[in-house]
Amino acid sequence: MELSFSTYRIHLHHTFGIARSSNDWYDVVFIYIKDGEIIGRGEAAPSLRYNESTERILSVLKQKVKLPEICTKRDTIWNHILPQLKGIKALEAAFSMALWDWWGQKNEKPVSELLEMNSNKMPITSFTIAIGDLDEIGEKIEEADPYKILKVKLGTPKMDRDIMKEIRQHTDKLIRVDANEGWQADTALHFCKWLADQNVEFIEQPFPADQLKETAVLREKSPLDIYADENSRDSTDIPKIVNVFDGINIKLMKCGSLEEGKRMINLAKFYDMKIMLGCMVESSVGITAAAQLAGEVDKVDLDGNLLINNDPYSGARVEDGRLVLPKGNGLGIRLNSTDDILL
Repeated sequence: MELSFSTYRIHLHHTFGIARSSNDWYDVVFIYIKDGEIIGRGEAAPSLRYNESTERILSVLKQKVKLPEICTKRDTIWNHILPQLKGIKALEAAFSMALWDWWGQKNEKPVSELLEMNSNKMPITSFTIAIGDLDEIGEKIEEADPYKILKVKLGTPKMDRDIMKEIRQHTDKLIRVDANEGWQADTALHFCKWLADQNVEFIEQPFPADQLKETAVLREKSPLDIYADENSRDSTDIPKIVNVFDGINIKLMKCGSLEEGKRMINLAKFYDMKIMLGCMVESSVGITAAAQLAGEVDKVDLDGNLLINNDPYSGARVEDGRLVLPKGNGLGIRLNSTDDILL
């Protein structure tokens, strides 16, 4: 068994703007576990919001992550590798994906089956409209035509209302709003009430993660559900926010593994919280890995691969707005690119 990695720059169809940043591309790191003819693949798409970067990931990988002497079981390899990853969750997620992909191919089963996740009832995914020029919204809405639900990035107080008004000039589709910690407590409730009349389903992370008291007050008075994103990094966060948010957003790049994602789903269900499965801007490797959990959640926002124009892999796809897992063992990933640095 051999470990290797490569970096890859994914380019977006449109500038991807959120409340705290704006990007035209992202660098991701692909992890490969090669065992004879089997290649297990994983992806790290780090976020500076969590003090993670491609540079930090590469500094760990270049020090040579070591495999155990005996590489016959997935959990044994995972427990040996995990302490070497310096707590970088995106890197942990990449190795988790790669190991599950390898293990599934080795045992001739899809990862969803190995994780005992329901894959027969896949949710409808939303399609993200990021912050950008107002005159681009019409084009973005047209590109989103195949998708039944829009995820709209807000969090810019001077533009938020104008963004929503412009979107409503083009479509009356159901909208999920993501404020990315960008709202102010003194205006949020009024805006929530206005959005409730705009066919909006819920609000995601209205305030900075350290403003739990303000969030709890807003949740009590808001006509719309409030979901946690930056406040729901892993399962240890859930008991702290159960009385603050109506639901959580699970992302593999935040929680660090498919196993932890499954733990978050189970714990959120225990607390009767609603569950959304989300992503960073990622290729089909990361999106397909997350999609293995999608049959067990209420809502899905797995469109990171749909926002880029140079996806080197194919995997999970969208049919009539609904996620469809690829057929095949492991993650079912296939290489599209002829780039010889990719496996």
